[in-house]
Order: sequence, then structure tokens, then C-alpha cells
Amino acid sequence: MDQSLSSGRGHVSVLSGFPPSVGRDVAVAVVKPLGAGLGNPDTRSLLRTDRQVKWTMEVLCYGLTLPLDGDTVKLCVDVYTDWLMALVSPRDSIPPPISREPNLYVQTILRHLYSLFLPRSDQASPGYLSLCQQVLCAVQSLARESAVMNRDTWETLLHFLLHINHAILASPTAAGGVFEQLSHLSMAVLFEVWLLSCSRCFPSRCLWQTGRQMLSSWRHQPAVVEQWSRVIAALTSRLLLLTFGPSFPPFKIPDEDAALIPADMDEERVPHTWFRFLHLLSNPVDLSHLGIVGSTPSSQQEALSGDSQLPNVFFRAMRGVSALVDAFLGVTVVNKEQLLPHTGLTRIHFRDRLPSFGVAVTRSPLRDRLPSYGFSRPRSGSAPPTPANILSMPSSPPSTTSPPPHNRQLKPANVSKAASRPPPTSSCLHHWKSSSLRLCSSPRPSPSPLRCNVDSLLHLFGCWLFDAALIGRDPGLPCRNTHAGHCDVTVMTERLVAGRAEACGTLCRIFTCKKTAEDILSVYLSRFYLVLLQGLQVSNMACPPVLASILLNSTCLFCCDLRGVNLLLPSFISAVENVLLDRELLRFKSFVSLVDLRRASILVLLSLLPLPLHFGSVHSEGLLDGRFSDDVTAGSFLSLEPRLISVLIGALQMETDTCNTQIILAAMLTLVQDLALLEAAGLTQQQTESQHHGASTPRQTSGTSGTSGTNRAGANRRTRGPSVQLDAAGILWVQFVRLLTQRLTAQWRNDSAVCLSALEVLGGLAKVEVNVEDAERRRAVTSVCSYIVFQCSRPPPLHSRDLHSIIVAAFHCLNTWLTQHPAMLDQQECLLEVLEIVELGISGSKSRQEQEVRSKEEKELNPASLRVKEAAEATLSCVMQVSGAFPSLGGVLDEDTLIGCSSLKKFRYFVVDSSVILAMLEQPPGPEQASCPALTVLIRGLSGCHTWTLQLHLQPREGRARTQQTLIPERRGGAQEHAGKRCGVKHQEFPENTASGPSVKADLSIPALHETVSEEVQQQLERLRAALTRQRQVEAGPQVKRRSAVMTSCRPPPPVTYFQTARLFLSHLGLLTRETLKDPGTGGVPAQLVSLDSSLPGFLEDLRRLDQLPSRNCDSAFVFYMRAGQRTVAEILSNVESSCSVSSHFLDFLSSLGWPVEAGRRQVGGFNSSDFPVVLGESGGGVFNGERFVLMYADALTEITFIVPSSSSHAVNLSKSPEEMEPPTELLSNLQSHSELSQDSAPHPTGSPVEDLNSFGLPWSVSGSEWKLLIVWVEHLEDIESFPVSDLLTRTEPQTSAANVQVIFIHPLKTGLYRISFHGNTTSKFGLVVPLVNGSVVSKRSLGFLVREMVINCCQRRRLESDSTPPPHVRRKHMISDIILRYRSRRSEPAFYSGLFQDP
Repeated sequence: MDQSLSSGRGHVSVLSGFPPSVGRDVAVAVVKPLGAGLGNPDTRSLLRTDRQVKWTMEVLCYGLTLPLDGDTVKLCVDVYTDWLMALVSPRDSIPPPISREPNLYVQTILRHLYSLFLPRSDQASPGYLSLCQQVLCAVQSLARESAVMNRDTWETLLHFLLHINHAILASPTAAGGVFEQLSHLSMAVLFEVWLLSCSRCFPSRCLWQTGRQMLSSWRHQPAVVEQWSRVIAALTSRLLLLTFGPSFPPFKIPDEDAALIPADMDEERVPHTWFRFLHLLSNPVDLSHLGIVGSTPSSQQEALSGDSQLPNVFFRAMRGVSALVDAFLGVTVVNKEQLLPHTGLTRIHFRDRLPSFGVAVTRSPLRDRLPSYGFSRPRSGSAPPTPANILSMPSSPPSTTSPPPHNRQLKPANVSKAASRPPPTSSCLHHWKSSSLRLCSSPRPSPSPLRCNVDSLLHLFGCWLFDAALIGRDPGLPCRNTHAGHCDVTVMTERLVAGRAEACGTLCRIFTCKKTAEDILSVYLSRFYLVLLQGLQVSNMACPPVLASILLNSTCLFCCDLRGVNLLLPSFISAVENVLLDRELLRFKSFVSLVDLRRASILVLLSLLPLPLHFGSVHSEGLLDGRFSDDVTAGSFLSLEPRLISVLIGALQMETDTCNTQIILAAMLTLVQDLALLEAAGLTQQQTESQHHGASTPRQTSGTSGTSGTNRAGANRRTRGPSVQLDAAGILWVQFVRLLTQRLTAQWRNDSAVCLSALEVLGGLAKVEVNVEDAERRRAVTSVCSYIVFQCSRPPPLHSRDLHSIIVAAFHCLNTWLTQHPAMLDQQECLLEVLEIVELGISGSKSRQEQEVRSKEEKELNPASLRVKEAAEATLSCVMQVSGAFPSLGGVLDEDTLIGCSSLKKFRYFVVDSSVILAMLEQPPGPEQASCPALTVLIRGLSGCHTWTLQLHLQPREGRARTQQTLIPERRGGAQEHAGKRCGVKHQEFPENTASGPSVKADLSIPALHETVSEEVQQQLERLRAALTRQRQVEAGPQVKRRSAVMTSCRPPPPVTYFQTARLFLSHLGLLTRETLKDPGTGGVPAQLVSLDSSLPGFLEDLRRLDQLPSRNCDSAFVFYMRAGQRTVAEILSNVESSCSVSSHFLDFLSSLGWPVEAGRRQVGGFNSSDFPVVLGESGGGVFNGERFVLMYADALTEITFIVPSSSSHAVNLSKSPEEMEPPTELLSNLQSHSELSQDSAPHPTGSPVEDLNSFGLPWSVSGSEWKLLIVWVEHLEDIESFPVSDLLTRTEPQTSAANVQVIFIHPLKTGLYRISFHGNTTSKFGLVVPLVNGSVVSKRSLGFLVREMVINCCQRRRLESDSTPPPHVRRKHMISDIILRYRSRRSEPAFYSGLFQDP
């Protein structure tokens, strides 16, 4: 290296040996004529020889050292910057010797220009800054534009830049000074010229070493770290493109940063340049060691001073490393930073950046289509958020909370504000509270499936990150500061907490991005766990920023199958308790968004909840270790369950954010269902063991994903299963229901999103089978009714579509409770309350609230909205027809089944009240009933089609039960003349003493018979007297003749075998009156009874369409199995062809979804659980592709069809066009009703099966549906981003947008649990669907139930948001109205009556 530069004094001119006045006069005299000719392009240089040029350069070198009070220094700079262009474009103003040998003279000029940057007394003036900028810009142009620079010139240029930066940056500078502004420009020029040199003349190894040594001495300056971060980010962007290819998410940077990398840089030099630039700063953690940063006492004192920039610089260095980590993880980011005035720091807007390094997210097409919750949080499987930029924030008073108690009950302890009072601390602690630290969380996209392994990242950055995360904490680190006191080290460590928090967050982000089949070195895992154990401490000496950073970045840490991660369970529980059970969070308020911190803690809690129940009594030695935490826990996982429940309940009581509350509600339903199923399984196991006298083999509970040694050590301590209290689920159920009902009608009633989730959770709790008192269930029904009353009573200006949607959801929740627990309707008070709510929904008011009760005919209907009225009608139908009647909702017979043909001539069709179609068949169902009036009625109403067989009997039901025969009137016995003693009886019409009584006028009020008889009546009476006389003579004849006569007994006529049963039935119902048959045209009132003409064309087809309309909410979902590494539709569909291609757990999951049903059969059931393996056979689930079988689940309100598409389906042959595909022989002809979204109120005539069921190009899908719900079982979580949703839609159904697809991804973990990732359209405020929120972890026993609930809730929310999806009973009502209008009989009233007495 040039001695003049290495000495640090620059080149010494000959004029330095003369008195200052002489040198100044000479310089002024020489420089003025040279400067005068610079602006004139026609002026030739005055210097023509080498000697002249060299002598003049000595003068110019001296002139650069003069004071700035004149223009001499400026003229010297102008001359030299003009001569530097000799290597770019020679001109006449440049002396000929320089033009002939530009490299030699430029090297000399650079040595002379170094004198300008030496410290001087007037260097703080703006003029000096302008001159330095002029030189740096000239050097920058020289490096950019020159094409003839040789290696020596490049080396000299780099040496020149290194030394001027050393002169500027080596000593501490005050914030906002001229040198601070100059430092950013000088470092930017240095790195840009260095990159140009790497492209054109790669620097020597010696020069790289020199640069590394010198930059290590400047890294305490903000400009160095800022510019290094820019350059290394630009190099990383180019490196990733070369290493991973164009399919890897680009690391997007600003265009001005991307321009730093020469476009013509050779691809082979990019990795070398990147690696050497990465290590130019050496280890950034050295900034935390006073012995390395401060070589002098003054520099050490400056580092310890309150206004030192060292903590900010250290944070910016770690943030730069964090940016590189995100780039290698494949997180698509864009740097968007703005320099803060007078600081050089950057301010990054909260919603325009990714946390930790000022970025904005650019999502991939799949991520745009499938966003996360729609709030500020990382998605499951993504790189979680990290601490953000340092902002100027006022500090808040310190506060801590006492550690949570160890012995937790189910009900959380009340957290008072007094508990948050800060304890007294020493003056040298918590210096981070006086700094400007700020952490925040923003949406972060998922890492790329092509990302590098965790070990590779840790090989590159692990040393720096681990050292930064363990600053002042790791006893194994050597003490590099032997002369500083302990208090100084503590102060320095506390002030560097921002960088430490950034490092901890980055490490968490790396480990949570572990791939499914990836193994991490044990040394990295152990040190990472050490970082977490120390960072998660909640004692008074804990560091809240580090704790917050770990929680923000560890939301899915327990979902990554990390070996031994369950050892951290007690520490994470304590940390989550510390956050969620503190209402104020004063210790965190000054540097983090409390909503984001709570959300991260809730997501961590979500992944911890299933662990105790899953592992049960499994012991782990790590749980007994209290070295790093005061929280010493019992040795079994199950002992942690009360604490987790306590935290969950306490979090719900403390939470005020809408999204956070919904996540907690989802966790509550998941926990209760899991506990209830576990208790049921334990009870069943106990019964089985008692029957077999304990002969069953002990079953081991699946262990953690820890090391094999740990598993072997704990194997002998495992029990058959978790030992839980048998009524724990009921107790927890009661607690949750009480909490939900109380808050639903109080704190939450104005938050529609929370209310919707709470109603869904309440409906799910109604389906959980627990033993509780009826009063607790009644409490839930009462609260829902009260909630409906409150919402309906809001003032009209507050009514909106969202409000009515919530009321509809409340009615649906009420229906769920009534159908799941029909015994509640046996209570008169409950029934009355429900019917009053129905009245309120239909009419808009309740009768009991009015002064006088009015009948419904007199009441004016003024419902809140038509949707609310329809929901109330559905509840009324549920009370009257559905509750307590499932699964026997009625027959599924139709005309074809009853008479064996499609002829309607034997049926009579009537419509009652314009809502019920009666199809009456008057022939008896069997020959034994032929002598009794019998009638078979098909009742088609709003609740479906039902078949009733009616018979008229004259004997009580008990008598018929004994004989089982049609009863005939009993014959009377014959008269027996000789029986008994005959007594003479005198028949009198009045008593004997009547004539003896005196007469009164009242006796004459009734005239005698002969006085009122007319002549015609008198003739009839005479004939009657003659007949009676003859009869007396006949009866007296035998007595006169002394002989007996045979008297024939009177017998009833034989029973009638022909009846007009339809007439009798309608008459008994009171429908055959003049009022019920009133002409519909009179008064505009429809007739109560209308006859239909079944002979009109199209009548049978319309009846069939009516039968196809569902009476329940019918939904469908499609199940896929995605093996590791698969990308195409054909590969995914072929997996379910054979059971060898899928996991056995996947088949168990299918069996938990529903039961097999033959395609084309509307009946629900017909198979039991043992039929599933029979139907499945050797298939991997493809047998349920809709051609022969489907999986179906049904309850009283909902019917779900699960279809498993396979490549064997005729319509799935992707090699053929839709026209070439052959339709299958057996299709789900009625499956089109399984998606309510695909039905109109008046369906059109059906065409071919393929035309009716062509969604997805598969015979099993639902025609015309704009929304699709997919359930995807993924073996590797990183394959989620590669699931070919777009290809599937493009090839099969181009009209369906990918934004209308909701996908539930299920990923099996090694622990036996299942990780859920939900991707769906969350543009609406109701986009967060429960219970399977993104990031949930569930057990195998509750997976099927939760997936079904998720499908039901997703479809229900889509119906609430859609304007074209009326409820099932409304669609049937419209269809019935159309049938009445089309086929109403036009016969007159006499013709109607006469038709009843004739055969149909």
C-alpha cells in the first residue's frame, strides 16, 4: 500500500518546507490561471511537459491544505477533479502528459486529494462538505465510466476511499454534524466503487483483509452499518436469483440499491463478492464489547454515555442480518425506508413494512388468493414477525407482574392492577426503558418451499445470532472486557437489548421455518433452547423486549416437530401467563403493540392446549428442571392442563380485541370437545377392561418428538392413557357456556364479528356430549333469545345487513340447541320463550309486551327484515317438525314407490294454506286393511316430503294391538223368549198422578197434537195407526192360537268396503266448508284448500324437482391427499386409488367425517361404522369419488357430502376434452341439492347427468356453485404453497375464481397431533371462521368433529354474505307457489264436491 496513505498524513508537498505565507502566495498565484480556463472548452492547458505538470501538482497538493477562507482550496479541487476525467474522456483543458499516461497521474492525484479529508479546524463549514462531495462524486464517475483503468489505479482508488473513510469515521462524531452527513456519502461511494472493482478488476486478497480491518474499526458509526446493509441486500438479491433460479421468491429491493450491483458482473464472481462483503464487518456482536469497540477511554466513555448511537447501530446491524435471513427463507420483501432527518435512522410505516427491517410484502398468487386472518399477524407456517425499527417513543414507567402461581384452579385468579406495580430497581438496570425501542408485528408471507435448510442458515448466521441473543447471559462466552466494571457491562448489555431482541426473534423465525423431513444439528437445537430458556424468564430481572420478540416469532414453534421442544413447555406457559393475564401490560406498552403481543401469545397457547391431554401421564425430565426458571412443574404433561385452562379463561376475560377474542373462542370449543371425547374413551376403556378382567394389553401414549434417548428413558413411565377426572369436561363445559352467555349479552353484543364466532362456538358446544344439568342448557337458550331481543330492538337507523346476518346466525344457533336437546321443549317456560322469539322475528313484536293480546290475523307484520322473518320461520318449523324427530323425519316414498309406476291418475292433489301439497292415495296399503277406511298421504311442505298412512278405527289402540286385525262391528245375539220371567209392563207416556193435579195456564201453553196437525199430517198419522194395529194383531196371533212363532233377530248390514277416504279425511280436518273453498279472486284472500290438476303436462316433473330441493342446509366438501413433493393435479388425484399410497391416519380421518352412502340415494344412513372398511376395500378413499359412494354426515339441520376425487373418475381424465369424456353410468342424480348455493328458487329442467354435475369436471361435484371448499391432507407442510388450486380450476372449471376457494390443510405431526392451516377469502369482516383457525393444533380424536364444524360454519357464513341463497324452506315455499299457479284446478265448487264422490 502507498506509504503516503498508510501513514495517515497524506502526500507532503515541497511547499510545506517554506513559510506558510510563501506557500499560500505561490498556490494562489498558480491556481487562479488554471481555474480560469476550466469553464471554457476552447481553452488549452498551460502545462505542456511532465516537469510542469509535476511541479504544478506539488503546488495543488499544498493548496488543498490551506484554510477555506478563500477560493484557493476550491480551485484546487476543481482542477484535480477535471484532470481525473483523463481516464474517462480526455479534453484540451487536461495537460497532454496526463492525457498520455492517465493512470499514473490519476494515482498521484488521488494521493494528493487525501489531504482534503484530513482533520482541520474549519471542517464543520458547509463549504467544506461541498468540496468533499465534489471529490467523491468525481471519484464515483471515474469508477463508473472509465474503461482504461489498470489494476494499480483500481488499487489506489480503493485505498484512497478506505483512508478518507477512516479519516471521517474512525473517531466518534456528534449526531447531525457535517461529518455524519459526509459519512453516508463516503461509505456509499466506497461500496459502489468496490462493487465496480469486483466486476472489472477483482480486489486482491490483501485489499480485502485491509478493508475488513478498517471497516471493523468504523462499525460503531451508523452510516457504515446502513450502507453495508444496502449493499449486502443487493448482493443477496442477485445471489438468490443465481442460486435458486427464477422460481424462488425474489428478494425485492429499491431500484437505486439494485443499481449498485454492476449488470455486467460475472455470475461466478457474485458468490465470492457476496461472501466477502458479508464478512467485511466481522462479527456485529463485537459492537457490544467495550474492549473491541472502544480502544481509548474516551471512546469507551462515549459508548457508555446516554446519547451514544452504539445500541442503535448494533440493532441496525442485527436487523440487516435479519433481512438476509428472510431473503434466504424465501420471504418476498421490498425495502421501503425513509431517512429520518438529522439522524440517519429510518422510519418505517407500520402498515407498509414487514417487521424488523422496513419492508413491504409482495405476495405470491396463492398468497393473494389465500390471505391469512386479515389482521396484523404472521400466518401459520410463515416466518413470524420480528422486532421492528427504532422509533422515537417516550418511555413508560417500569412495571412487572408477579410470577403466576403454580397451583392453578379451573377459574383464573383475578389479576389486579396493584399486581403490576414495579418493584424498586437499581439505577444501572433497565436502561432499555430509556431508549427508543419499538417492536411491532405486520403480515408476513409464508417462506418458500425451495428455501434452504435450517442448518445452512445457521452455518452462515448462527454464530452472530447466538452471540447476540446471549449477550451478557451465556456463561460460556469469554469475557472480552477485563478492565471495565461489572456495572458498566450491565449498563452496556441493557442498552443493547434491541439488538438482542432482534437476534432472538430471527432465531425463532429460522427454527419455525424448519421443513417437515428436515433434521437440525443437536448443537444448534441445544443452544437455541438455551436462548429461549433465558429469554422467557418472567422474573423481575427479565427483559420484556426479548420476551415479546420471542413470543411474536414463536407462534408455531410447537408445530414444527422440533426434537425436544416440549422441554420448553413450562417456560412458554409462564411467559403466556405473564402476557395474557395482565390487563395493562405496562412493561410492554412503550415498545410493542399490545394487540399483536396478545395475539402471538394466544397463538402460542393454541399450540400448547392439546399437549397435556395428548401425552397425558408421560413424564419428561426436562419438566423438572428449574435452572432457568423459577417455575418448577410436576413431571407429567397432564399436570399442566389446569394452568392452560386458567390462562385460556383469563385471556378471554382480559381480551378486548375482536380477532384475538375469536381465536380464544375457537380454542375453547376445541379444548372442550377433546376433553369430552377423551373422557368418553376412558370410560369405554374402563368398561372394556372390567369385562375382560384387565386382560387387555397396556397402550402406550405417543411421546414427544424428542431424542430417542429421552423416549427410551421415559418409556417405562408411560401409562395406558391420560388420567383425567371423569366429569372435568362437564365442569369446563359449564364454565365456558356461562362465560360465553354472559359476555354475549353484555360486553360483546355490539361487536358483530365476535358475536358471530361466539354463536358458532355455542352451537358447537351444544353438540358436545357431556353430562350437565338441564338448567345449564336452558341458560344458553335463554341467552340466545335475549340476544335476539336486544338486536331486534335496536333503533331503525342502526339496522344494517350485518346486524340482520347476526340475528339470522342467532336463530340458527337456537335451532341447533333445540334439535340437539329436544327435551328442553318439554319445559313450558322454555317453549313459551322460544315461541315468543319466533313471534318477534316474524311479526316484529311480542304480544305479551303489548297492552292487549292480539291474534295473528289481527297483527300487523313488521319484521326487522325479510331474512330475519325467514329465519324465525325456520325456527318455528324446527320446533314443530324437526326437534325430537331426527333421524325419523318421515318417509322418503314418492308416487313411483307407492304404486310401482309413474302414473298420477290414482292420486288426488290438494294444497292447504298455499304451503302444503297433499297427494292422497285412497287404496289401502294391504289386503288386510281393505275393509277399513285407509288413506296414504304424501305431504310435501316447507320441511320436506313426508309419508303418512291413515286408517279409521272404532276401537281403542290397545284393543287393536292385541288382535292386529281390522276391527268389524260385533253382531248382536238372537232374542231368547224363554229366558227369565216375563212381567207385564204398562207403558205410559206420563206419570199416573199427572191427571190428578190441578191444571194451570202453563199446561195450555203446549197445544194438543190434534190441534196442530194439518190434513196431510193427519193422513200420515192414520196410516201409522193402521200399521201399528196390524202389527199388534200379528204379535197377538200366536198367543191366541196357542203355538210359538219364529222371530228373526235384526242384524246390521255387512261392512262397507268402498270409501271416499279423501273426502272423509278432508272433512274430518274441517276443510270441506264454503269458507275454505272461497274463490281466490274474491277479496284477494287465497283459498285454504285448492285442488291441483295432475293431468296437466309437466306436473310430475315439477313434483320431482320439488322433492329434489333439500329441506336442510346441504353442503359439500372435497377431500384430497397430497404426498410429499407432488405438484400436479394428476399426481394428487391418483393417490387415493390405493391404500398403499395414503396414510392409515388419513383413512381413519375419512371414517370420522361420515358414513358411506350409495350415490343417488337421498337417505342418510343405511350403513353403520362397520361398513366403512367393507366399502373402502383396497382403495385409498377414491371409492368415495361420487360414482358409487360418497361420505355423508347429517343431523337435524345440516347435511354434508364429502367427496374424495380420484383419477379413475371418467370425467377426471385430463387427457380428454369435456366433449370426449364418457358420462358414468351411475351418478349422483340428487347430489345437486347438496350445495345450497347452487340452487335457485325455481330450478330449471335437468339435462344430462354430466351437464348437471360438471363442476370441477368431475361427476361428483355440485353444479353451478361459485364457492368451493377443499380439505387437503398434506404430508409436508411446505407443499401447501404448491397445491395446484389454480391448475385444478383452470382445467376443470375456468369460471370459478381462485378467490372463491377455501382450503383446510391438515398436516400430521410426528407427535400424533394435527396442524391446521386455513386459507380463505378474508376480505369481509366475518372472514375469521371458527373453530379451526389458522395455526390450530388438534388431536386425532376431535379432528373429524372439528372439520365438520368448520365446513358447516364456512358454508353458513357464505350464505349470510350472499344475496342469492335463501333458506331451504323458502326455496321450497317458492317452488310450491309456482306449482299452485301452474296447476291449480279451475273447476267450480259443485264440480269440486262431485269429484270427491267419484274415483280419481
